[in-house]
Amino acid sequence: MFEDRPDRDAEVVLVGRSNVGKSTLMRELTGHDFSTGGKPGVTRQPNHFDWASEGFMFTDLPGFGFMSGVEEEQREQIKTDIVRYLEDNADSILAGVVVMDGKAAVDIIDRHAERGNVPHDVEMFGFLEDVGVEPIVAVNKTDKIDDLDERLDAICDRLGLYPPWQQWSDRVAPVCAKRGDVEALEDCLRTRFHDHNRDDLLKFVS
Repeated sequence: MFEDRPDRDAEVVLVGRSNVGKSTLMRELTGHDFSTGGKPGVTRQPNHFDWASEGFMFTDLPGFGFMSGVEEEQREQIKTDIVRYLEDNADSILAGVVVMDGKAAVDIIDRHAERGNVPHDVEMFGFLEDVGVEPIVAVNKTDKIDDLDERLDAICDRLGLYPPWQQWSDRVAPVCAKRGDVEALEDCLRTRFHDHNRDDLLKFVS
């Protein structure tokens, strides 16, 4: 299911647990509707959005972790496919955006850690670094968070980024995709494009 990647030499990928709002965020970044839904695991294959005359695209990868009605074996296969996709295309990926549910992320990470497991979000953040893709963290659903600065500090701490979160403003972006509030992420992407000497792509995040 991961074999139909368009031939593009620059890419931004969105990764994260199921039901954190990746597809909604993708819609805000591209202006194009993608399959979204209330049940985890609606996106089962990559959604690519590219421009015919450009060598660039956004890709929304399937969610990992719990998916309603999906057996564990299939969940593990999807995660394996995501890892292979990132490995195979790392040279073309300018930014890997790890999307988190800002309200639930800390509790989920801590619950997995208490069981002796590496939390999925932490694992994916580290994996992107391992393949040479510096991750950006999009902390979504900020409209549901009262203590935003405290919550962002806690997320940074879990990812090994020393708080306060503001010193990571080029890597940590509080957003609310359903309200169209994605400016912080666009700022991060603009910085990343510039760092890669790809100012020609700034038009896609302005």
